[in-house]
Amino acid sequence: MELFRLTIHELRDLIRKGEVSPVEVVKSYLGRVAAVEGRVQAFNVVTGQEALRAAERYRAIQVKGGPLPALAGIPLAVKDVICTQGVPTTCSSRMLERFVPPYSATVMDRLTAAGAVVLGKTNMDEFAMGSSTENSAFKTTRNPWDLACVPGGSSGGSAAAVAADMCAGALGTDTGGSIRQPGGFCGIAALKPTYGRVSRYGLVAFASSLDQIGPMTKDVRDAAILLGTIAGHDPADSTSADVPVPDYERALTGDLRGLKIGMPAEYFIAGMEPEVDAAVRDAVTTLEGLGAARVEVGLPHTEYAVAAYYLVATAEASSNLGRYDGVRYGYRTPKSEHLIDMYMKSRDEGFGPEVKRRIMLGTYALSAGYYDAYYLKALKVRTLIRRDFTQAFERCDVLVTPTSPTAAFRIGERTGDPLQIYLTDVFTSSANLAGVPGISVNCGFTATGLPIGLQILGKPFDEATILKAAHAYEQATPWGTRRPTL
Repeated sequence: MELFRLTIHELRDLIRKGEVSPVEVVKSYLGRVAAVEGRVQAFNVVTGQEALRAAERYRAIQVKGGPLPALAGIPLAVKDVICTQGVPTTCSSRMLERFVPPYSATVMDRLTAAGAVVLGKTNMDEFAMGSSTENSAFKTTRNPWDLACVPGGSSGGSAAAVAADMCAGALGTDTGGSIRQPGGFCGIAALKPTYGRVSRYGLVAFASSLDQIGPMTKDVRDAAILLGTIAGHDPADSTSADVPVPDYERALTGDLRGLKIGMPAEYFIAGMEPEVDAAVRDAVTTLEGLGAARVEVGLPHTEYAVAAYYLVATAEASSNLGRYDGVRYGYRTPKSEHLIDMYMKSRDEGFGPEVKRRIMLGTYALSAGYYDAYYLKALKVRTLIRRDFTQAFERCDVLVTPTSPTAAFRIGERTGDPLQIYLTDVFTSSANLAGVPGISVNCGFTATGLPIGLQILGKPFDEATILKAAHAYEQATPWGTRRPTL
C-alpha cells in the first residue's frame, strides 16, 4: 500500500487502529517528495528530520496504547507566508530570504496541538501577489497534471504538493482567490473560510481586510477536518470572529434535498473557455439530480469586482509592505551611501517586479488628490458587492460558479501581460470583498487532461453548507478520485 496516496481521514483511521505507524506514514511521504519534487518544485524548504522526530513521538504513544491527538502523524505542508517558529518564512521573497520567525502562527499552534506533522514550507507568488506562482523569487512551481503549465497562485506550491501526493493536505492563503484558483487548476478541494473564521495571527500580511488562511486537500472531507482544526476565535487577532465552530465533518450528510442553489449569470461570461462553461453547467445538473433546486439570482456589481479588488488590495499592500525598510528586519543592501539611499536600494533589490508594481499602484491610489477618486470609490463598490451577496442569499443557500474562466495556462504564457493574470481572479475576488466563504472542487477535465474547478460560495460563517454541497457532488462524480501521473 502506497501510504502517500491516502487522504487525511484514511490515514487517521489507520493510525487510530494501529494498522500503520506515524513514522511509516511520514517516511512514505518524504519518499514521495524525494521522487517528484525535482520536477514539481513545490517546496521552498523540506523539514524532513523534524517531521520524523515528531512522528517518532507519536509512534511511542501508539506503542504504549496511549491516547493520540486527532491528527497524530498526519503530514501537512504550509504556505511560506505563515510563520513557523524556527523554520524560515520567506514569502518567496529576497526581502525575507533569511527570516526565521521566533514564534508560530495560531493556525500552526492548533495543528501542532492536533498532532499534525509539518513536512515543509511551500513555494508561492512573492508576498502572495500573483495567480500563477511565477512571481516567486526562488523557483517556478509546476502543475502536476502538466509540468508545462502553472499550478495557479498564489498558493501554487501548496496546491501542487497536494495534487502530487507530496503531503496529505496543506494550508494556503486567499486574498482574491489564491486558495480556490490554484485548487481549481490542480484539481483538489480548496476552501477559503469566511473572513474572521480562522485567525490571521502569524500570517505575513498582504491585504489585511481580505487575507484568509484555509485548507487545501485531496478531498472535501479532509477540508472539513482541517478547517475544524484551525477555525475558532483567537484573542491575538482583533479581526477574529467569536463565532461557534460546528462539527464540519458531521455536516457531510450527502443529503441536498431542499438546498437552493443560485447560478449568477454574471459568472458565465464571454471569453470563458467552452469546456469550463460546459463542465460547470453539468455540475449544476448533477447537484439538481441530488435534490438541490436551482433559483435565479443576480450579482449585478460583479463587473466592477476586479477593479475594486486591485485598488483595495494594492492600497493595503502599500501600507503593509512599508515596514520592509532594511532597518528593522528583512533584506538590507550591502552598498549604500546614506540612509535614504539604503531605504531605496534595499527595497529595490529585495522586492520583485510584481510586488513593486502593486506597491506603486496602491501608493498612487492612496495619494493626495487621488484617494477619493480611487480608493474611497473602491470601498463604496465593495459595499455594493457585499450587498449583492446578501440579497442573493435571501433567495438561495449557495451560489455555484466556475472557479476560473480557464483551466491552467502554460508557464510564461501571460507573464508579459499583468492584466491577463489579474483577470484569472474574475470569479474569485468578489468573495473576498464580501467576506463570504467559498470552496473549489474538481468538476471535470479539458480535452488536454487539465482539471476544471467548480466554485461553491456560501453565506458568512456557513462553511458547513458549502462543504455539504461540495462533498455530495464529489461523491456522485468520478473527478475527485483521479490523480496526475508523475
